[in-house]
Amino acid sequence: MLVAEAVCKVDTSSVRYIDNPYNTAPSTVVQAIAGTYSPAALTTSDAGLTVADEFIVSEHIYDFEAALSAFDLFASRIDEMTYSVKAALDKWVVNELCAGGTGAMDTPAGGFTQANWPTILATVISKTAAYADRMNGLYIIVEDTDLVGIVQSQMGSGFNFADSVLNNGLISNQVGVSIYVVPSGTFVDATTTTASGTKTWTNSGHRVAGVKRVTTYAAPRGVQYDEKGVTSKTGKEVVVWGYCGFKAWVPRAGLTLDVTIA
Repeated sequence: MLVAEAVCKVDTSSVRYIDNPYNTAPSTVVQAIAGTYSPAALTTSDAGLTVADEFIVSEHIYDFEAALSAFDLFASRIDEMTYSVKAALDKWVVNELCAGGTGAMDTPAGGFTQANWPTILATVISKTAAYADRMNGLYIIVEDTDLVGIVQSQMGSGFNFADSVLNNGLISNQVGVSIYVVPSGTFVDATTTTASGTKTWTNSGHRVAGVKRVTTYAAPRGVQYDEKGVTSKTGKEVVVWGYCGFKAWVPRAGLTLDVTIA
């Protein structure tokens, strides 16, 4: 399971462009009874999700490597290559979430410490509490190094909750906020690199939180693989690839919070 799939809507169709028109928000006027009004202008804007990035890994496996291996080398490598593509896609979408949302919050000084964790969760809730879309559920994505303070805080949070943490390990949901953990180094600065593709990120020292399923990532046809023979070489060339695009839709972009570690 990808963290991206848990917090975003996912489109795996072959559509390269997803259209999402939206209107200006209506504004209600409260006035003394008069029976008259002044109509406002309505403006329609268009937002689109374009798939422009490719994730690909390829290797050549010689026949003697497969024949002399004690296990199914082809199957094993395809599994590992597929996981590599999935991991790269997950990192890409998580960074796009952080970069694409227009909501923002800072942690208290010191970041994800034991003392700060309740305040961080409360801030995520307060930043999203007044919106109907909040019914989709809330989330926060942290790196594994943040868990030291989080787990210590959970172990000291009330009798039943603390006992559950002590007995069962990390609690993945606290005060209605789902907690997702990604590897250290997931949130990065990058400018059109082999990690970010066509995108530029300034996400080092940041995390991301907000409301689930108000953003979309498209992965047409999912992850695919192919095996092909190569002239003058035994064995097969193996390639695994996928495509991805992401969009934080304008009307709800504020429900995705860029969390700056203070």
